[in-house]
This record gives sequence, structure tokens and C-alpha cells, in this order.
Amino acid sequence: MSMKNLFDVAGKVAVVSGGSSGIGAMMARGLLENGAKVYITARKAERLEAAAQELSQYGECIAVQGDMSRVEGIEAFVEQVSKHESKIDILINNAGANWAAPLETFPEKGWDKVMDINIKSIFFVTQKFLPLLKAAGSVEAPARVINIASINGIRNSGMPTYAYTASKSGVVNLTEHLATDLASSGINVNAIAPGLFPSDMTKQIVENDGMTKAALGQIPRGRMGQPEDIAGTAIFLCSPASSWMTGQTIVLDGGMISTA
Repeated sequence: MSMKNLFDVAGKVAVVSGGSSGIGAMMARGLLENGAKVYITARKAERLEAAAQELSQYGECIAVQGDMSRVEGIEAFVEQVSKHESKIDILINNAGANWAAPLETFPEKGWDKVMDINIKSIFFVTQKFLPLLKAAGSVEAPARVINIASINGIRNSGMPTYAYTASKSGVVNLTEHLATDLASSGINVNAIAPGLFPSDMTKQIVENDGMTKAALGQIPRGRMGQPEDIAGTAIFLCSPASSWMTGQTIVLDGGMISTA
């Protein structure tokens, strides 16, 4: 293979869960601008359709509403995609949720909501897409699964987001386990652990000048993540450049946890 095509994803078919906003939309745009066909899904149909319309200026983006917190919802989503595609080259498990509450009063409903979206869905979305991923991948040119973890699954964030911490730590270890099991099937499984990016989940920080300043003070690079940062990392993990990488979690945080 020519080395000038190492980062080529043109003609690939990708699925991005939680693709209607935040880093999901950023990764979807990056793939679209580089020639991939992208399916995005989210629970809120109106917002999803608006996002797909916006992203369609960059390439072929298709919205399929789905509830990734329930296996029934995942199966219905996979069934819809399967009506149009016989293979999926790229699966990005990005759908996520958070819940903050004091340790003494952290509610079961908050715990279950976060766990269902952040870790259970990754396993079952990957499981249900296996036939389409196996159809696309080979040992020489593997299909790709990218799971979105978080630096808060690697170190203590100092915030009362206990289920989020546990779920994102689980993503790191599940990624390694799935990668080991799926390598011989022609599927690479890796994860990205983002730091501070502008999104619905971080808007409380991003929209507060004092909190933003404090957060940026902990980041050696002195800024929050930009769309190109997460899109570039995702494209690397989807391209021939990373064909021998599997089971890894790439920390993408401007150096934040390296200072801890």
C-alpha cells in the first residue's frame, strides 16, 4: 500500500451512536468530509434530523432514531441499518450520559441510566452489529469499533459522578477484552478517552467563565479540545494507519491527566 493513503476512509460505511451533538457530531463530520457514508443515531428524533441535515453538507449522512439504552432499541436500530447495508466498516460507540449526586444520596435511577447508556449499550450494539462488521473486515483490512471512554474513567475527576467514573473505566477494560476476542474475525477494537471538549455534558463548565478558566488551568496545552482533535483521532483509528492497533485506549486531553 502507498503510504500517502494511510489515512484514507473514503467509501467506508460508518455508524456513530450519539451522533447528533458534541464529539459524536464532530467525528461524524470528520468522516463525512473524508468521504465516508455515515449513519447517526440518537434518542431525540427532532434533534437527530436537524443534525443530519446540518451534516449532510459534508457528505452522505443518514439519521436513524434509536434508543441505545435498551436491547430492543438496539436491535430495532441495527435492523433499520441492515435494510440498507450489507456491511459496516466503522462502528463508533459514542452515546453517553452522566449523573451527578452526593455519595450519600446518589439514586439508583441515576446509576442505572448511566450504566445502560455508557457501558451496556457498547456491548450490545457491538454484539448486534457483529455480522455486518465481520462482513466488512478481514485480517488484512479489519473493520473498526471505536468506544468512547473518558479520562474520568482513568483518574478521579473530583466530581460526584460515580456511575460515570465506573462506566467509563468499564469501557477501557471492555475495549481490551473485545479486541482480544474479535482480532481473528477481522475487527479492531480501540477506545478514545477524551478530556474537556465542548458538549452538552460539559456545558456547565464551558458556559461559566470561572469554571472554564479553572479547567483550562489544569490542561498543559491551555485549551479545550476542538472538532479536529477528536475527528483526527477517530480517522486514524478507522484508517489503514492503525490496522495493527487493537485493544488500546488513546487519551486525548491536552496533557491533563499526565500532570496528575
